[in-house]
Amino acid sequence: MTTRHAAPGPVPHRQAGFSLIELMVALVLGLVVIGGVINIFLTNQQASRSNEDLSRMQESARLSFELMAREVRQVGGNACGAQVTANVLKNAATSWWANWDAGALEGFAAGVEATDIVPIGTGVRQRTNDSDALKVLSGGMFNGVPIQGHDAATGVVTLPTTDHGFAAGNYVVICDAESAAIAQVTAASTAGIGSITHAEGGEVAAVANVSPARPGNCAIGINFPAPCAAPNSRSFAAGGYVTRYSANTWFVGNNERGRRSLFRVGPDDIVPVEVVEGVVNMTIDYLTFNGTTMANNWVNAAAITDWSPAAVNEVVAVRLRLDLESVNNTGTDQAPLRRQLIHVVNLRNRSTL
Repeated sequence: MTTRHAAPGPVPHRQAGFSLIELMVALVLGLVVIGGVINIFLTNQQASRSNEDLSRMQESARLSFELMAREVRQVGGNACGAQVTANVLKNAATSWWANWDAGALEGFAAGVEATDIVPIGTGVRQRTNDSDALKVLSGGMFNGVPIQGHDAATGVVTLPTTDHGFAAGNYVVICDAESAAIAQVTAASTAGIGSITHAEGGEVAAVANVSPARPGNCAIGINFPAPCAAPNSRSFAAGGYVTRYSANTWFVGNNERGRRSLFRVGPDDIVPVEVVEGVVNMTIDYLTFNGTTMANNWVNAAAITDWSPAAVNEVVAVRLRLDLESVNNTGTDQAPLRRQLIHVVNLRNRSTL
């Protein structure tokens, strides 16, 4: 009897892994792919940071121009359009923010001290030596409260609302179609019939790190052109306005982070206020008019010797030029981005406009 044996199955081959060369090739290819992905990621990140910095710089420029232009446009004005202004603030000639007769607009060229306003230096909130500065005084920056009545003998101005927003110590401009006056509020009523009072005196002492001193009024009367001399009584007509007085000086200074910013300082500020970061320089030019002929060229502040309303060459337009720098080093060679932008402002309260 023959015994049958099953046919043997296929002999399995020996399993082999990657060779060292194959593994090295795979690692190199993987590193190339990862390197490309990282490079794309870093490039996109850099582009995103650059776009963000550009957007912030444009926003800084827009905000700077908007705030400064609003004040410059209204310089020397009042809510009534009156052409003459009496000033009863005591010792007005010795306070930069109250000296209306010296000029509601005054520029300071780079390197020229804005005396008694802000020093030039390297300290925090001090003005940089290579930046211009601009002083702007106005009585037309804010909405006015209508006058119902005015008693020249007592200095009481009756208002139609108790929600007028004025308080003792505030600086205001009172006006009608005939004239305007700058005064300090010595008392304010928010009960019954709203009113403010501009009596003689009203000095307020400075409070350290809280509020500056307030000079008070030289007289109760607010007549033009000699408000502090008798006779000086005058009643403002019903239908006139009372508005807040605005006085600010704009400059580029050193901020607390070792960089530069646009600053503003006014009579109520203990220290200059940082407004916009990233503004590293400001150049201001002026266009003048002599009553018959407009100047051919823009000039800087050093070329203007008389800023008063009686000046032969009157400033009718201001050109603001800002140099801006990004907070991050997203420019070429890992340097900050830089841009220069220009904005021109026409002055509304000038004879030519």
